[in-house]
This record gives sequence, structure tokens and C-alpha cells, in this order.
Amino acid sequence: MKLHGFNNLTKSLSFNMYDICYTTSASEREAYISYIDEVYNAERLTNILKNVADMIGAHILNIAKQDYVPQGASVTMLISEGPIEVPKEEPPVPQAVVCALDKSHITVHTYPEYHPNDGISTFRADIDVATCGEISPLKALDYLIRSFETDIMIIDYRVRGFTRDTSGKKLFIDHDITSIQNYIPDDIRKQYDMIDVNVYQEHIFHTKCKLREFDLDSYLFELSKDELTKEEADTITHKLRVEMDEIFYGKNMTPPK
Repeated sequence: MKLHGFNNLTKSLSFNMYDICYTTSASEREAYISYIDEVYNAERLTNILKNVADMIGAHILNIAKQDYVPQGASVTMLISEGPIEVPKEEPPVPQAVVCALDKSHITVHTYPEYHPNDGISTFRADIDVATCGEISPLKALDYLIRSFETDIMIIDYRVRGFTRDTSGKKLFIDHDITSIQNYIPDDIRKQYDMIDVNVYQEHIFHTKCKLREFDLDSYLFELSKDELTKEEADTITHKLRVEMDEIFYGKNMTPPK
């Protein structure tokens, strides 16, 4: 595809993931939050985003990262399609100006939280990859999924704006796509139930994924299901499944009696 000048299309990938856990006491809940903050601290998140930038062929211009008190972390990374060259005879361009001129970025924000009464603790991470030009953020989707312990994923992809070919004709998308699922490997797709909501004429793609297999041990923190009575295990399983369904469908549900 030959273009007239620079590719002006903007491609945005939003990757929203949830890890759900059951904690039986306030001390377990605090330990879980501390564990999440340690495993997904700003330094590790920065390394994940660096790998994303490398996979999509982007050059990193600037990184800002922060661990929050009492919990959570954020990283913002400004990127370009290639290194910014500054002529030797001119002074270096101030970083703030480079940031303003470049239109691509990668961000991650984490949100550990818990239910005040139900024993449910949830870790959420929001990752946004916005690029302009030929960079495709979908190239990094497989890596992002494998970088987190993910029970539920909500993924959005949108192509905005237009560019022109050499004849001047507008091009509103420069690649074929029918679903985000096309960019998720088979071994991962088999693990999840998936729902698509796509608006093809607007180049908007939305996919929700919920883990199919349910092993209670995977959701207990510092506890084994062998330590629970059958009634306790059934009650906790029900709470976890309701939590997952509410997140997946995006609405509160009345637990069945």
C-alpha cells in the first residue's frame, strides 16, 4: 500500500484484565493486596511495556512511573515509530516539546480492591496502547495476555482518522480485521468463553473473555479447598462465580436463592 506522505491512522488497543481471589479474613485481604503490589509494581510494569514497545517496533521517548500508597501503580510511556533525530548543529529538543509532538503512547494503571463484606478481592489492570502510522498494537496482544494472571479480559480496538494513497483517495483502515479474536492464539482462545461486539463500519472491535475452567484452589489465597467443608466450598464458589459473571456482563446480578 503506497501512501501520500505519513500514515495518519490512529490505532488504539485497550486491554482490561481482572484477577479474582477469595480472602477469608482482613489479614489475608491485606496480604493479597501486598502480594499484588509487589508482583505488579511500577518497575515490573515498566519492563512489560518496554517489551510491548519492542514488539510493535516503537522507539521509547519518555517513561513516567509511580507506585501509589496505599496500593496500585501506573506507568506512562511515550513512543514513536522511530528514533527522533536532532541535527548536531542545533541544541537538543526539550523533552516536553518532543512529548507534545509525538502522538503515540502506552500506559498501564492497576487497581487492587476488595469487597467490604464478601471476602472477594479483585486486581484490575488497564493497559492502553495508542499508535499512529504503521505501528500495530495488536502485535503485542498475545504477550500482554500471558504477562498477567487473567480470569476476565475486556479488549477494545479502534482505528480512527484517515490517511491517503498516492492518488489522494482516503483510506480509513490499512489492515484486514474482523475480530480481535483473530489476534489471540488458539491455545488461549480455548481457555475462554468469548463474546464479540463489533461495529465494522466504524472500525470498532470489542471482545470479552471469561475463563472456562474453574478450580477453587486457584482462587483461594493462603488456603486450600481441602481445608474447607463442602458447604463452605460451595458458598465461596458461588460468590466467586457471581463476581466473575457481574464483571463479564457489566451489571449487578441477584444471586439465585
